[in-house]
Amino acid sequence: MRRSCFLRNSIAIVCVIVSLSCLLVLSISVFRLPEVSTRNNIMGSSNKSRKVREIESFGKFGEMMVEMLPEDLAFTIFIPSEKAFERDLRFREDESLVGEKVNDTYAVLTRLLGFSAVPRMIHSGSIPNGKEISYDSLSGYSLFMSRDLDGMVVVNGVRSEVVDRRKGKIVVHIMDGVIMEADFEQSVRPDYDEEG
Repeated sequence: MRRSCFLRNSIAIVCVIVSLSCLLVLSISVFRLPEVSTRNNIMGSSNKSRKVREIESFGKFGEMMVEMLPEDLAFTIFIPSEKAFERDLRFREDESLVGEKVNDTYAVLTRLLGFSAVPRMIHSGSIPNGKEISYDSLSGYSLFMSRDLDGMVVVNGVRSEVVDRRKGKIVVHIMDGVIMEADFEQSVRPDYDEEG
């Protein structure tokens, strides 16, 4: 009789231990699932045409900047819109990507990447309303971020047009201006008098 009672208790203990172990494994796996963005996550989409449309929406120069970063590492990049590239830097696809200007274009884009990329994921929702936070870019340039009343991100006085786009682990915010330090700005700003 004692042996039968001991056997039942042993089976019950083993069942409890196995159940608790399964529950522990299940809870750990749920907490370690990768982050899935419901907004424009092009890596999670198997639809190739959607992927092409998403990349094209960055603009040619923005796409070139984003492709300079590895997709498997967490970055946030604040890229100028197509209008901002043309307005502020006089970058036009038909002119800047032809002939000798190609090397100059890549040099400027590489430098802009250093000013506008942060080695971490920063979603617009992680920036508190009415409060300014600061991060250093890849080049050490300080980026001061806040959110306006519409929920758009403002970085160093430049307002975003589109927020929270994704390419792999890269968060992309499309800005209505170019983020760069003053010395570099003086060297690349077009002379407005030339175009008369």
